[in-house]
Amino acid sequence: MGTYATMAKHNPDFFIHSGDTVYADGPIASTKTMPNGETWNSLVAEGVDKVAETLDEFRGRWKYNLLDEHVRAFNAQVPTFFQWDDHEVVNNWSAAKDLTNDDRYTIKDVPLLTARAGRAFHDMTPIRYTPAEPGRVYRKISYGPLLDVFFIDLRSYRGPNGPSMETMLDDDSRILGATQVAWLKRELAASKATWKVIASDMPIGLIVWNDWKNKAGAEAIANGDHGPAKGRELEFADLLRFIQSAGIENTAWLTADVHYTAAHRYDPNRAQFQDFNPFWEFVSGPLHAGTFGPNGLDMTFGPEVKYQKAPAKDQGVNLPPSDGLQFFGLVDIDGDSQAMTVRLMDRADTELYSVTLEAKTA
Repeated sequence: MGTYATMAKHNPDFFIHSGDTVYADGPIASTKTMPNGETWNSLVAEGVDKVAETLDEFRGRWKYNLLDEHVRAFNAQVPTFFQWDDHEVVNNWSAAKDLTNDDRYTIKDVPLLTARAGRAFHDMTPIRYTPAEPGRVYRKISYGPLLDVFFIDLRSYRGPNGPSMETMLDDDSRILGATQVAWLKRELAASKATWKVIASDMPIGLIVWNDWKNKAGAEAIANGDHGPAKGRELEFADLLRFIQSAGIENTAWLTADVHYTAAHRYDPNRAQFQDFNPFWEFVSGPLHAGTFGPNGLDMTFGPEVKYQKAPAKDQGVNLPPSDGLQFFGLVDIDGDSQAMTVRLMDRADTELYSVTLEAKTA
């Protein structure tokens, strides 16, 4: 996993891993034919040639990553703050996930698989939480007077994946959940840090279909209709309105999930929902998985692509790491000016894009 070695060269203070930390639903074969006809050879370990179902198999996926020398060296050098998304359990899991016709699974009980995957996640990436909320992933990490990072969880509290066209906010249309939203509002309002970075395991305006073949259903936040906020967009409209009305400045969003890199600027002047201040969202992935994309943008919140790099149309999809389209981001905050510079990088350590965001100070 050579991208880890590239990141380590920058000696970062810490690393934010935005979820899909393992692919428990993706069997790992010893060989695989690549799009160009060449053969990809993988190191294999016991149990990784099938989907994870038992607790030992979920733990085994984490142990498998630790067989890589670059991952081990990076872990020894750099603290990592982990989030989780879907592939720690099974692709696109929600209350609507049905494994009845998936012959890879002998266990069809998604809540049981989720519980085992969650136990493995917390065994391998210990996160402090209160006894009242066992298994909680969302939290705030403070890093001096210039930075608070808010790690949110869009997977654990979501309603069932579906069209996401509800006009009222309820448990079915939520993706963060009422308790987490209340926490996030409270912590954002209380933050004294110059920059409030929201680390999200899924992007806001990128359209991620639950059913890619038929381009149907929302897996992330955007529902793809480009209109007024509906479904899961309602929860984010409420959050963005709160950030504006509470006078919370200097927010930025870091995310992944999609398998390419991009910089998006959200502007109410371009949006259907307009009660928010402009903000940036930076996307970087994958670290060592197939490369896809780019995804379409839903215009409910007025995103604009300032930069993106993804496979060209003639390159196909699920490109191997050897094609070089593996990405990460670097963030630096200047101690004097308090400006935040974000750079999008590839595994060859090429700077693809850079933007400096000036801090608004009282």
